[in-house]
Amino acid sequence: MAVPRINVYLDVVSPFGYIAFSVLKNSPVFAKCNITYIPIFLGGIMQACGNTAPMKIKNKDKWSEKERYRWSRYFNVPIVQTVPEGFPPRTLSTQRALCAISQKHPDKLVPAFEALYHLFWVEGNANIAQPECFGPVLEGVLGKDVAQSVLTDMEHGDIKAALIANTDRAFKSGAFGIPWFECTNDKGETDTFWGVDHLGQVAEFLGLDIKSDKGFKACL
Repeated sequence: MAVPRINVYLDVVSPFGYIAFSVLKNSPVFAKCNITYIPIFLGGIMQACGNTAPMKIKNKDKWSEKERYRWSRYFNVPIVQTVPEGFPPRTLSTQRALCAISQKHPDKLVPAFEALYHLFWVEGNANIAQPECFGPVLEGVLGKDVAQSVLTDMEHGDIKAALIANTDRAFKSGAFGIPWFECTNDKGETDTFWGVDHLGQVAEFLGLDIKSDKGFKACL
């Protein structure tokens, strides 16, 4: 029987992407899935779709704040009570760094994502988009020499092109926001889902047992 597969497209700027990342990584529901974490630039998706950031839409900004805190509580994911100052930052450099890691040090991508999410959504560091801020965090994951090479590589044309390609791939599959999931079940069927609030649908499509994680009660 084929192993269920998930491609999840992420940008550290999204709190809902952070919550989804944490659930996919830590919940026993997804323990047997083959999960690929793909860095994209959310700003590129928004522009391609003609979409508007929730924080710039009246009433939706307040609703999004309630929702991120609500879903973090359901799934027991730590998160700051108020969004970092200046939210949302333009995380192009951060995502290029993650893309460089995915290309050249793929075994370190998940811990790098985790460390950067913690920096922004747990510590509330508003400078997540600045290399002088996220560089030392990556150094803690990769070591000094490798982290420095990543900061150099992220400015190279091939890495910039790879991030664009990832973002285009997400858009062409239907993405208009984050988290965006491409899922393939054990029958070989593929479907897409958006949002942490649709993780229940993801689990159902993949034939996963959600009883082991009480957070999924909110998805019913």
